[in-house]
Amino acid sequence: MSRGAALRGRGFAVRRRTRRNRRPGPPGPYALLPILLLGLGSFSNLWQGETPNPWVGGAGLLAFNSLYVSVVFRGFDRKRRESATSYALLAAMGAITFGLAIGYGGNWLLFFPLFSLACGTILRGRQLGAGLTALAGCACAVAVWRGDHVSEPWTIGYGTFISGAVTAAILTLSETVTELRATRQELARSAVEQERLRFSRDLHDLLGHTLSVVVVKSEAARRLAPHDMDAAIEQITDIESVGRQALTEIREAVTGYREGSLATELDRARPVLAAAGIEAVVHRSGPPPAPQADALLGWVAREAVTNAVRHSGATRCEFVLDSASERVRLTVTDDGAGPSRPGGGAGGTGLKGLSERLAAAGGSLESGPGADGGFVVEAELPAGVRDGPGLRDTC
Repeated sequence: MSRGAALRGRGFAVRRRTRRNRRPGPPGPYALLPILLLGLGSFSNLWQGETPNPWVGGAGLLAFNSLYVSVVFRGFDRKRRESATSYALLAAMGAITFGLAIGYGGNWLLFFPLFSLACGTILRGRQLGAGLTALAGCACAVAVWRGDHVSEPWTIGYGTFISGAVTAAILTLSETVTELRATRQELARSAVEQERLRFSRDLHDLLGHTLSVVVVKSEAARRLAPHDMDAAIEQITDIESVGRQALTEIREAVTGYREGSLATELDRARPVLAAAGIEAVVHRSGPPPAPQADALLGWVAREAVTNAVRHSGATRCEFVLDSASERVRLTVTDDGAGPSRPGGGAGGTGLKGLSERLAAAGGSLESGPGADGGFVVEAELPAGVRDGPGLRDTC
């Protein structure tokens, strides 16, 4: 088989799969055009010369069909459908319908169902119900007055009402389906954006902390190597352990199942701060926080430790956990200069991301210079915070 034939065969298979997987869309205005065939009886009357003043009847038939096409196409565009022009065209169409039905009767009475169908494409709600009821009553009355139609007068009234009602119902359902599809696409796009945001935040917090620990321990190993090789090797071993732990955490962050805790982060923080020459002090009061609050506070502690190690030049870092029945508060205070940012602001990308995380859980995060110097990070959360919209993605 030639290369061209193979490409054509693959292209045909792709098109066939596309057609098979394509979902049917809502009906378009062209689907309502064949219904104009109901006017063939009146056209036959004109052709056979059975209609008096045929030029008037022909002009009315042409005007009705033109208005019908225009109204139907406008009915599939919400902005055009609700404009004053659509109602004006519908009124002109109604005047022609009544004129032809009253003047000629017989097959010309079938213009009432056609006019009702056009009403179903434009009118909605109470307007539609009142309009179709009045139109069906008028159609029935004209049929009784003329008395020259092949079917009973009530069938003209019923057909007039049901054609408009069914058309409006189908179009409303189609619009709803279209809106639901658009909403589903928007939700899918939003879910992707939230997942990207979660991953970027986790990656920033994980790598920022891990690389800071590696730098601090590498500096310690470099200082110790000329004097105490055993201590330097111990620092290098810690670097290996931190790297392995970082790989595990990154895998967990990618899969979205990473769960931390404040106690774990504080245990990891002690040797990191000690290697940087910072004394870690921890004070706890009250019952343990709920798991989700504990996980969020763990992120706060991690980011505070990272900033203290990288930016502060501190000698002491104090962690105070105050857990009450309604709120839980974690305050991290160091005696250093605080993290610096271009422009002189306090905090960084990590603290900003944490502020958004805590806000999504009903909490708050404040950071800045302390009253007695140093830098303070204070996080507060509801004591009973649980999983909620957007919270799982941030933990």
